[in-house]
Amino acid sequence: MFEIIDKISRENLFTNGTFEPNNITITDVLNNNEPIAFVFISENNVNLIQINSVGWKTEIVNLKVDIADNHIFNFYVNAERKTEKCCSHTKYHEITITDSEFELNTQTGIYKLLVE
Repeated sequence: MFEIIDKISRENLFTNGTFEPNNITITDVLNNNEPIAFVFISENNVNLIQINSVGWKTEIVNLKVDIADNHIFNFYVNAERKTEKCCSHTKYHEITITDSEFELNTQTGIYKLLVE
């Protein structure tokens, strides 16, 4: 999940009205800029972007996240789906965020993207 926040004020940029959820576009750069499904979680004003499709199969994705005319970040994942002892899981060989500073909360798994 991703939270888009102002680098200086630390305000969520959807909560403060800078961005509108209907202006989010996420595309797969490696697959002819095919649109990627996502969920915008607005309940209780948390305003997070959630991408559920990554990691359910062996794949490499390079997603481009834009809001209106603003490029926010690229999200690269190299994932391998494995089955061991009756259970399936995903091994992530690489996860990279570029074009933006970010902080990862390891307890919640939420990436905070710092936008200027």
